Amino acid sequence: MTLRTYGQICGLARALELVGERWSMLVVRDLLLGPKRFTDLMRGLPKMPASILSSRLNEMEAAGVVRRRVLPQLDAAVVYELTEYGAELDQVVLQLGLWGARSLKPGPQDLFTIDSAVLSMYATFRAEFAVGVHVNFELHYDDDDLVVHALVDDGALKAAEGPHTDADIVIRPQEASVMYGMLTGQISAAEALRAGSVKIEGSPEHLDLFTRLFHVGPAPVPEQGLAVH
Repeated sequence: MTLRTYGQICGLARALELVGERWSMLVVRDLLLGPKRFTDLMRGLPKMPASILSSRLNEMEAAGVVRRRVLPQLDAAVVYELTEYGAELDQVVLQLGLWGARSLKPGPQDLFTIDSAVLSMYATFRAEFAVGVHVNFELHYDDDDLVVHALVDDGALKAAEGPHTDADIVIRPQEASVMYGMLTGQISAAEALRAGSVKIEGSPEHLDLFTRLFHVGPAPVPEQGLAVH
């Protein structure tokens, strides 16, 4: 398969040749969380035509970014995964996602997938404010249809799909725009609670802590009475 080129001796141009086609970086985003079957990728990218997904996977496989592997189980299913070279895009994807989030305008018809939710935790995590912090968050979206958890352990983060049995706080934003508003500082934890736009099971102080540990842009200043020491 012949890749279209920009005809320039430039690392950025080459990177765009490899993963700059429409949908390619979203495929990389979803594969950062682990190997996936073709149907798994389609489920996470429902607006992507199957023919385009097949083309993108073939292109990135030819470029050494993605490889296919047959699982050892009885069904011998084929999965796609990032190569070592492709996995080096992890920080690129997170930083690009954080940059784009600063001008994000969530609409009522926009999709929020489980992979997007997990990656958003990694992209917005402020490790410099998490030193010495040990707390477990559980987040519910879309009337509990989408659940993720984030475990913060002394500056390190581990986020994944599903609930957590030892969560310090369960957070239920009433709509996606509320969570985005808290992450960008447009609305504080206290304001969201007073307005009833977010429901919690746990301490309000932990919600305030969440908005400081996961944030887009400058870190917010805790409101009086909500600081966690």
